[in-house]
Amino acid sequence: MKLHTLKPACGATHSRKRIGRGPGSGKGGTSTRGHKGAKQRSGYSKKIGFEGGQMPLQRRLPKFGFKNINRVEYKAINLSTLQELAETKNLEKIGMAELVAAGLVASKHLVKILGNGELKAKLTVEAHAFSKSAEAAIAAAGGTATKL
Repeated sequence: MKLHTLKPACGATHSRKRIGRGPGSGKGGTSTRGHKGAKQRSGYSKKIGFEGGQMPLQRRLPKFGFKNINRVEYKAINLSTLQELAETKNLEKIGMAELVAAGLVASKHLVKILGNGELKAKLTVEAHAFSKSAEAAIAAAGGTATKL
């Protein structure tokens, strides 16, 4: 075996037949696309979910669900989180600025205080909404709950 005699194994390679180059090439005329139909035409691309004209699965199945366009989304903050924040930063008033600074919410979010956990500190809390249990717990600790 010499370097100048090396060649690929038999059947390992084959030249690509150029299509659409006249009848003498053996691949002229319809250029391997067949006669008529969408696949034969230029610009054809099969749509996702196309089933050959049969009603596609995504149209056979019923629609479900409901999106309420009037839904108001709140970021929930528990009393335990407020207690923790008050202890670590020595706060008596917790508003949006303090919550944003602590990284709990973004300034564009609406905040709702929930009654999970225990509140010992006397706090003035400002938020967009409060649960009844949270409002009662803040009042019981001697603080005030102010809606923004």
